[in-house]
Amino acid sequence: MIAVSNISLRYGKRTLFEDVNLKFIPGNCYGVIGANGAGKSTFLKILSGEIDQTSGEVSITPGERMAVLKQNHYEFDAFPVLQTVMMGHKKLWKIIQEKDAIYAKPDFNDADGIRASELESEFAEMEGWNAESDAANLLSGLGISEDLHYANLSELSGNQKVRVLLAQALYGNPDILLLDEPTNDLDVHTIAWLENYLADFKNTVIVVSHDRHFLDAVCTHIVDIDFGKMRQYTGNYTFWYESSQLVLKQMSDKNSKLEDKRKQLQDFIARFSANASKSRQATSRKKLLEKLNIEDMQASNRKYPAIIFKSDRDPGDQILSVNNLSASNNGKVLFKNVTFSMHKSDKIAIVAKDHNAISYLFDILMGDKQADSGTFEWGITIKPSYLPADNSSYFNADMNLIDWLRQYSTDPDETFVRGFLGKMLFSGEETLKKNSVLSGGEKMRCMISRMMLNGGNLLILDEPTNHLDLESITAFNNSITDYKGPVLLTSHDHQFMQTTANRVIELSPSGIIDKQLTYDEFLESEAVQSRRAELA
Repeated sequence: MIAVSNISLRYGKRTLFEDVNLKFIPGNCYGVIGANGAGKSTFLKILSGEIDQTSGEVSITPGERMAVLKQNHYEFDAFPVLQTVMMGHKKLWKIIQEKDAIYAKPDFNDADGIRASELESEFAEMEGWNAESDAANLLSGLGISEDLHYANLSELSGNQKVRVLLAQALYGNPDILLLDEPTNDLDVHTIAWLENYLADFKNTVIVVSHDRHFLDAVCTHIVDIDFGKMRQYTGNYTFWYESSQLVLKQMSDKNSKLEDKRKQLQDFIARFSANASKSRQATSRKKLLEKLNIEDMQASNRKYPAIIFKSDRDPGDQILSVNNLSASNNGKVLFKNVTFSMHKSDKIAIVAKDHNAISYLFDILMGDKQADSGTFEWGITIKPSYLPADNSSYFNADMNLIDWLRQYSTDPDETFVRGFLGKMLFSGEETLKKNSVLSGGEKMRCMISRMMLNGGNLLILDEPTNHLDLESITAFNNSITDYKGPVLLTSHDHQFMQTTANRVIELSPSGIIDKQLTYDEFLESEAVQSRRAELA
């Protein structure tokens, strides 16, 4: 068990949270949520001892081992993959290292023999003989093939390193497991493997994630950071979200009724306080007004942007026709023989093992790249509006946000432009911030403002939830669900794909799979599995 008592964290005059008292019990998975900057990752660093709290203490049951998902992807570059995973169990790894060093000594003596015997006993108690096979099984489950197990970590790609470091954290059945954004760079199948793994995990898990489907699948409790406090709730993320919205509505309704009563009393006083015949009643009303206690609804740190896509014109019947489109990059075939017609009611999720294939297809459709062969044709009424995964080229010029967005607007009026920035929570002095200093999340919110301003009648969304907080993801998700026009999209956010798409197209170097199914139905379809086997 891990517990925190009276934990507070302050940076100068700013308080992230204070007087936090929580217990984390074995057998449970705790999802830590809160607005960007609320202190989610910081809280995990306090639990792991990486940083110190301002006050209070963290206590762990003696003898329990904690494992943490490492964020430094270069820390183990000099080590083989399999060894990197085994290093996750520090005590076992130390025993292995010392044992191997003793056996390698050219002048092995009696004292060495005694020490080696002690180490062998500890090694056996910790089931060390299974160490390599356990590490290999974790790596395979996370999609790291056997031929990479003995390669140095420096030879792996970025998303492969993430998987190795995740295997390192899971290795050796730790008593307490701290995971900060564990699903980043994982595909849907690997995320499903991790969900199943954590569902069967018997010890304590504390996780920070923006993946709502993942939080729903693994969490037994939610720890909400808001108002500078932390509160723990039983249930998964959806249960917490729906409950919190209900409470806010109840509070709002109650305050609204009280406010109406206050207004009636104020009106009565204003009308009759100067009237002698009514003065006594006015006085009594004034006393009643003074006693009326309106419960202040504390403003949450959470802010939901207003993401609303309005088309300049409705799309016609001809949307998009793609015929035998093929593309490769640096000699690698990304997709082949892509043929489909898009209809007005289609919200198509595009999936592929290689995400570059999807981005390349979107870039071709937007005229930014050329296909190797094949053709495509937009309907004459169609004005596509594109949200690319890589938006770095849009922020090269050093200008404030008003000027940045104004360059995409047919109406240069500052108030008009500010309105679209305001919808994405940029207000006041924030609109004068230079785009060169924006965070990833702020850049994405700017791009969404630009997209709303565009007035397109077909949306193309490449990883739209990247860098966004849960509130922005929820608002974006709801917006696309309500949007009446056609959409092409891809996302690592399972819930976003499931709740928006009514058709799925999978790209591959051998052909496509095109099914009029929801995302979950597509993942579970035997017909899809059969078609994949044909294309393999």
